[in-house]
Amino acid sequence: MTEKEYNKCVNLYADNVYRFIVKNLRHEENAKDVVQSAFEKLWINRETVETERSKSYLFTVAYHQMIDHIRKNKRIKLQEDFSAETKMTHQPHHNINKILNEALQRLSETQRSLVLLKDYEGYSYDEIAKITSLSESQVKVYLHRARIQLKTYLVKPENVI
Repeated sequence: MTEKEYNKCVNLYADNVYRFIVKNLRHEENAKDVVQSAFEKLWINRETVETERSKSYLFTVAYHQMIDHIRKNKRIKLQEDFSAETKMTHQPHHNINKILNEALQRLSETQRSLVLLKDYEGYSYDEIAKITSLSESQVKVYLHRARIQLKTYLVKPENVI
């Protein structure tokens, strides 16, 4: 991959990778760090990465770095979530985006990533399997279970607008 091809990858894929990571992490600065690291790895490995596969490479690297980041911060996040849940009161939801984001956040990190890769970014099952290092059948099963959880949450009377 040449410098020109690398710059083209940055222009083409930076927004998509960032959007995918920030949807999962829900923290802009952390998402920027993960995306920057992914592009840094692409630059370092530009001699071995084929230009046609750069998008898949970027998503794969960003996904794995995001998982590492989540695992490192999981204890703190869980503690904050428990504190926030105890303070929450039931109020009617009026914002579809808020309801969808809440539904996505109830999924495991793997399920959330699969839903976003398939339904938001439009990757095929095979591409998702390569990005996440899962088998294609695992991707289908996890995605099916995630969609059932989303459906169950979204059809609750308090979430229906």
